[in-house]
Amino acid sequence: MADHVEYGTTGKPHPYHMVRPSIWPLVASFAAGLLALGTVLFMHDVSLGPIHLGVKGTIIGFLGVIAVMFFWWKDVIFEAFTEKAHSPIAQIGLRYGMALFIASEVMFFVAFFWAFFDVSLFANEAIQTARVAYTQGVWPPPQYEMIPTFDVPFLMTMILLLSGCTVTWAHHAILENDVKTMSKALGITVGLGLFFLCFQFYEYTHVTFKFDEGVFASTFFMATGFHGFHVLVGTLFLAVCWWRTNKGHFSKESHFGFEAAAWYWHFVDVVWLFLFIAIYWWGSHGGTPMAH
Repeated sequence: MADHVEYGTTGKPHPYHMVRPSIWPLVASFAAGLLALGTVLFMHDVSLGPIHLGVKGTIIGFLGVIAVMFFWWKDVIFEAFTEKAHSPIAQIGLRYGMALFIASEVMFFVAFFWAFFDVSLFANEAIQTARVAYTQGVWPPPQYEMIPTFDVPFLMTMILLLSGCTVTWAHHAILENDVKTMSKALGITVGLGLFFLCFQFYEYTHVTFKFDEGVFASTFFMATGFHGFHVLVGTLFLAVCWWRTNKGHFSKESHFGFEAAAWYWHFVDVVWLFLFIAIYWWGSHGGTPMAH
């Protein structure tokens, strides 16, 4: 049995963390539901007189989700640092939860890769008349000016790979109880994440095609855009870990909050490597008909 034990509702000691009743799961459900409903109403331009239900619902739902994230995660930090409730056995459950979350994120990106490879590998499929008219039987479609692979995209790849090295540096530092070095490495990682986002913004403002200009453009912006959103989330995640590091929340024995952020960041790195190879390199070259 682990050294740390708690008393649950039964009054008997045990090594597991029994979560106290919380209102945040219920509030999160309502906020997420309102956000989804508002988004759908906005897309269908539904109004009640002068009141734009979609806009109002989307804004209120989004603010609700942000508020829940702040207060719920604040409670989790309190449980981990102040109450010391995350025993080694309790952390096993947290690890499984984070692993399953990342697995769901992998399947999220599988959908975008599936769409991209379907249209690129079968650009001249006879039964897809609209597709053939659009691609002219070749991939990439000849009407597009491709982004140079080894220009900004390659630089962005190097930035993310370097950030993977610095977050690993931070992990090794905390395993040595070197909090000062961990803080330095995390600060560099956060800076590299922001650097990557700046280059992606630059790329988006200089491409010669728009989101609604066919399947190449839509798959490009959906895949790379959602990855950029994940970079933003990961950067915020690591920024919170950097703040917690400076507050003394992490130690050699207890630092899963940072470990989860590092897992997420490595996932973001790997997805980008697939995007770089599939879309920027392989998908942006060709000009010959693809086989059926």
